[in-house]
Amino acid sequence: MVTDAQQACFEAGVKFGSLYHQFAGTPVSPDSTRSLETAIAESIENQPYCESVVVAIDDDAVADDIAHENGYTELSGHLMEVEMRIEHGGTTVHTRMEMEDGYPLMKLVEVEADGGGD
Repeated sequence: MVTDAQQACFEAGVKFGSLYHQFAGTPVSPDSTRSLETAIAESIENQPYCESVVVAIDDDAVADDIAHENGYTELSGHLMEVEMRIEHGGTTVHTRMEMEDGYPLMKLVEVEADGGGD
């Protein structure tokens, strides 16, 4: 039998996979970062058990990545940080994606159980 904590962690992984692979490559410019943050967060929050998503795209990093006259670059992990809160049964999972050693690492930050489903 799968515990609430295990299912919540699985759900967090599903959400990160969806978020990263759905939005990586999206054209982004310093003028579009806020609307893209909102679109990403609202899209992922539609999924089951997802209580909150916070996306922060680094405007300066986006501007630094623009290498041509068209004024945009492609969204990738090094341009953003993401935090999610997933709730399943009696468990809340806090997750984060941030750069670590040059790689956008997705990780569990905290697993909170109320004792009811584990």
